[in-house]
Amino acid sequence: MSFFGFGQSVEVEILLSDAESRKRAEHKTEDGKKEKYFLFYDGETVSGKVSLVLKNPNKRLEHQGIKIEFIGQIELYYDRGNHHEFVSLVKDLARPGEITQSQAFDFEFTHVEKPYESYTGQNVKLRYFLRATISRRLNDVVKEMDIVVHTLSTYPELNSSIKMEVGIEDCLHIEFEYNKSKYHLKDVIVGKIYFLLVRIKIKHMEIDIIKRETTGTGPNVYHENDTIAKYEIMDGAPVRGESIPIRLFLAGYELTPTMRDINKKFSVRYYLNLVLIDEEERRYFKQQEVVLWRKGDIVRKSMSHQAAIASQRFEGTASLGEMSKHS
Repeated sequence: MSFFGFGQSVEVEILLSDAESRKRAEHKTEDGKKEKYFLFYDGETVSGKVSLVLKNPNKRLEHQGIKIEFIGQIELYYDRGNHHEFVSLVKDLARPGEITQSQAFDFEFTHVEKPYESYTGQNVKLRYFLRATISRRLNDVVKEMDIVVHTLSTYPELNSSIKMEVGIEDCLHIEFEYNKSKYHLKDVIVGKIYFLLVRIKIKHMEIDIIKRETTGTGPNVYHENDTIAKYEIMDGAPVRGESIPIRLFLAGYELTPTMRDINKKFSVRYYLNLVLIDEEERRYFKQQEVVLWRKGDIVRKSMSHQAAIASQRFEGTASLGEMSKHS
């Protein structure tokens, strides 16, 4: 029952104009569950209608205006309530007045810039959503609808292999090589490991894919490392001159593109971590950053020209260094 006008006497629904044909994509929610949302790309138009259905057809609904917004925002979990909006578009649908019957209002946001990929992480969330608002004197009626944005990239022009010699003086000397430094999300990491000197008893070797999420700036920087994959390369003791091949398929893991300094709020980087464990349970490791990017399928006709040319190019560098040791 609507008491003194406080109860919601209208149902609001946001309907996309191409809902039947538009592709959906799975996206992780804040509580770790996976949900499917309508998928958009940079430069695509977002259009549809806002439907208002009066719960009591005999009762009119007074309002101070009806609007719809398209919003892109970043929320840092340690600073909840303080949302950083990087896209904010508004369309007024109706002037102040009253609604006497159920009706629908069309809207269109043309060639919307969506510069970043949707992301839900350990300490940060980047989301895009539509928000319809019926402004009322005491209590606004608000309906939100999330969408997912994927950022497509062009194939990197420079994609050199990673070749490194690492080791511990007079104990271990290995050379490892990965075929590329930049991989798309469905790619295969191909590589080899050569043992040039082995004077410690290695019993196990693996490659880990580590995602490092960095949020905040200055003294308030938070690093969150998450091991996405553990791939066993070898079980047993290698000998000098031995060579071990690597084939690591990325498609089976939950990965996002590399994100660098997104709106000066957060970054997401990926590392291949080569781990060796000896018979005394000492761990030796060497980390190397790789760049991940989302490869576009055949560009759909419905995508705008802006969406077709939207891309990110990455420049990755390989660094040489000594292998770290953890006792």
